[in-house]
Amino acid sequence: MKKLLLATTLLALTAGFASADVVRLATEGAYPPFNLIDDKGEIGGFEREFGDEICKRAALECTWSTNEWDSIIPNLQSGNYDVIIAGMSITDERKKVIDFSDNYYPPVPSVYVAAKADANYQTGTVAAQVSTIQAAFIAASGATLLEYPTPDETVAAVRNGEADAVFADFDYLNPLVKESGGALMVVGEPVAIGGGVGLGLRQSDQELKGKLNVAIAAMKADGSLNAMIEKYFGAEGQKF
Repeated sequence: MKKLLLATTLLALTAGFASADVVRLATEGAYPPFNLIDDKGEIGGFEREFGDEICKRAALECTWSTNEWDSIIPNLQSGNYDVIIAGMSITDERKKVIDFSDNYYPPVPSVYVAAKADANYQTGTVAAQVSTIQAAFIAASGATLLEYPTPDETVAAVRNGEADAVFADFDYLNPLVKESGGALMVVGEPVAIGGGVGLGLRQSDQELKGKLNVAIAAMKADGSLNAMIEKYFGAEGQKF
């Protein structure tokens, strides 16, 4: 009987470890070039390639899903997935409710983008995506904050005159400025906020965090992470 109980216990432990090696990744799918939905309807972008690579290096079987940005942390806490990989900046405020891996993208300056050079971005109306470090910054800046669920809506607010400027990561806005043919432009000076981009995890998942950090460190050491950054962000991408 004791042998049967021992065998059952070992089987349960083995099954638990195996299931722990299937890691569910969640991204937004609306923040290029970090993450996006491609022409085939599949998750793509820098974080898709990076996520697949760290899972391979950590010997983890990973699955992908998308989640809207404003509920991405609550759904991690609820156990709907295991890792947030969605261009999320590491902040002390977020560390109160979730944990982070080491950063896999260096701190990115945030910039104001407007439709005219003399736009009143300091005390006027500024658009930002809800629940971002940029929205928190604008809320405390003296400008009027307009929050939107998705990043493309923040840019649309400037184009249609609802906002004087949009405030977001340089790496997200820069390609849009270049593609606008002069309709959009950077105004003011870049602002340094946040501690780089990291993987969001539940605070209890320290073993998983350790495996992912080892893979991230290896990619930094062998230069493959910088090469991947340049592939998606060009020479202007922030590198380690």
